[in-house]
Amino acid sequence: MNNIISEYQKWKQQGEDLRVQAKQAMESRFRELLVEAIQVAEEYRSDFGAPLKPPPGVTSFRYKSSAKLKPRKTQKPNVPAKGASQPPAALKKTNPKIAGLQKRLSAAQQKLEHAKASGAPTKNLEDRVYEIEDAIRLSTQA
Repeated sequence: MNNIISEYQKWKQQGEDLRVQAKQAMESRFRELLVEAIQVAEEYRSDFGAPLKPPPGVTSFRYKSSAKLKPRKTQKPNVPAKGASQPPAALKKTNPKIAGLQKRLSAAQQKLEHAKASGAPTKNLEDRVYEIEDAIRLSTQA
């Protein structure tokens, strides 16, 4: 009887040792994969200028980006040539209400695109974009 109990205890200890080794190996592999994912995401961002989106099953993937960030290229404003007619000041100014609606529209469209990319439900966001577009149409008609 003591022989069976001692064999069981040895088996249990071996299983626990194997469990600890497997845990350490999995944690190490997980960290290696995360480091590789960060490198790929950084390379994608530097080459294409946008963050790489994780697959729909991943809820978040955050990391501290490297200190070496490439500045984004800015476009020079279009300056009309001398002698070109400029529109009157009244046509240049936009209605502040319409400008605010356009900002809200662009923000809602970005949220919609992010939701589509992540596979989240988009019905509410599509409705919101439609409402804002409708408000802009009504404001411009008046």
